[in-house]
Amino acid sequence: MRKQVISAVSAAVALGLGLTACGSGSDSGGGDNDALVVGATAVPAGEVLSYIKKDLAEKAGLDLEIKEFTDYVLPNTALQEGSLDANLYQNQPYLDDFNKSKGTDLVSVVKAYLPPMGVYSKEVEDVTELADGATVAVPNDVTNEGRALKLLASKGVITLDEAAGTTASPEDITANPKHLTFKELEPAQLPRSLDDVAAAVINNNYAQDAGLSPATEAVLLESAKDNPYANLLAVKKGDEDDPRVKKLVELLTSPEVKKFIEDKYKGSVLPVTSG
Repeated sequence: MRKQVISAVSAAVALGLGLTACGSGSDSGGGDNDALVVGATAVPAGEVLSYIKKDLAEKAGLDLEIKEFTDYVLPNTALQEGSLDANLYQNQPYLDDFNKSKGTDLVSVVKAYLPPMGVYSKEVEDVTELADGATVAVPNDVTNEGRALKLLASKGVITLDEAAGTTASPEDITANPKHLTFKELEPAQLPRSLDDVAAAVINNNYAQDAGLSPATEAVLLESAKDNPYANLLAVKKGDEDDPRVKKLVELLTSPEVKKFIEDKYKGSVLPVTSG
């Protein structure tokens, strides 16, 4: 069974500590001159937002405050509770599942970039070379595990039930010719598992945090074609028309940010210039 990414108690403690360390955020729906407080994972979201804050925000009349998080639960919890005005780190399938499972009311306002998920290994250079009975580490949250399994299935390593959607699990595997074993781990722990497993399917931000280059080191990388996993700027429902949010949307989809992403990540993160 999948483990919770973080327990309710530890989430509450971590949220309190995180917001205390970073300072108090603005209330939802602040005025035009208030800082827009945006939660993000460090890479690439935090780096993209830092570029905007340093090089573009002042000219656009946007006061931008960035709060960095190390997991996938707290940025949405903080957004729902009003400690953040927006966040940037997740994709639409994850947001939909989070709203459904947590009872939150968060919506996407724009797609910002695509951080392709990849398979990494210290044992093989191609996933088809995995040994019989090899152990593969995958994320333990619903949507990222489904995404990981679909990536493996795209190379024929496993076959998934055709009816399996974005929340596919190992129970949806209909063929496993290599008799692979799947080890479910918290997404942030996956890079550290590479010494203990044959391969790990790692989210882009955690791969880059660990010094891995998705474009050059992944033995299998998601294609951008028809990919539903672009990261998006999310807000609490009702805040879509906040003027500060609209300014950030314009900057996230600007030619300057597109060039920044292309130059900095060199294929490890792909720009998206429309919502």
